[in-house]
Amino acid sequence: MSNHDKALDAALNATEWGYEVFPLSINKTPIIRSPHDKGHRCQGMHQCGSPGHGVGDATSDPDLVRWLFDQAPKAVGYGIRCGARLVGLDLDRKPTDPLRPGNGSVDGVATLNRLAERHGFQVPRTTTVCTPSGGFHLWLAVPGGTIVPNSVGRVGPGIDVRSSRGYLVGPGSIGRKGEYVLHPKLGFIDPEPIPEQLLKLMLPPPPQHAPRRQPTALSGDAATRALQGLVNVVLRSTEGNRNDKLFWAAAKAWEHVRDGHVAADTVEAELVGAAVQVGLGAGEAMRTVASAGRGVAS
Repeated sequence: MSNHDKALDAALNATEWGYEVFPLSINKTPIIRSPHDKGHRCQGMHQCGSPGHGVGDATSDPDLVRWLFDQAPKAVGYGIRCGARLVGLDLDRKPTDPLRPGNGSVDGVATLNRLAERHGFQVPRTTTVCTPSGGFHLWLAVPGGTIVPNSVGRVGPGIDVRSSRGYLVGPGSIGRKGEYVLHPKLGFIDPEPIPEQLLKLMLPPPPQHAPRRQPTALSGDAATRALQGLVNVVLRSTEGNRNDKLFWAAAKAWEHVRDGHVAADTVEAELVGAAVQVGLGAGEAMRTVASAGRGVAS
């Protein structure tokens, strides 16, 4: 059986578990190219009938999954949509690089264990996917009505959060470094709820005071549309200009943050999530968004 067919079978298994999926390339990025010209506002296959919207194409319909993989003969993996009912903890493990002095090791597993001890929670025994680089993806259930933002390193070194507009590489997928597999001692089990103390670490802190400046041009739906337009700029970017487009969009978004129209954590989560969808590394995207923010700080 080819890697394409193995990935398709694994993706169909994920739909039986109740998750929405879409095909990925060997680079772990959406493989179907957008059918739209620049400037489009289409958010998914459900709107236009054509694939090519990344996580916006995710579906739990087995027939649609097979059709998507037919459109992507080079797909060797699949993504699982996160957000409404699933949050993923990406626990990265990177040893010290002897060729880059000062670039210390990162161990997300050790970080999570330290946080559990410090804040008084137990790491849930939940669905765990072993990554080719030696790390793990922990699948956790989201309390109803709770919106958990995407983040990179905010919870702790080596811990990334995959949530709204984000996705996890599903078990049975092939990346350049190898295969993603379910933990051999656990297999698939229903994801456990996020421990309350861990959830607090994932959520942005409550505002300390009301913004000093009253919104003058944007509010409510208008602010949401403005941010969505900037997210679309990133989603429409292509290899070679992705980082430039992300920096431009982030600089504009931070202006809205400065004016009190949009929350900083929302800007960060939405733009980093979009950048990851088009193939930028999460760490690189986070640094670019942060750099753009420094440029407009008042």
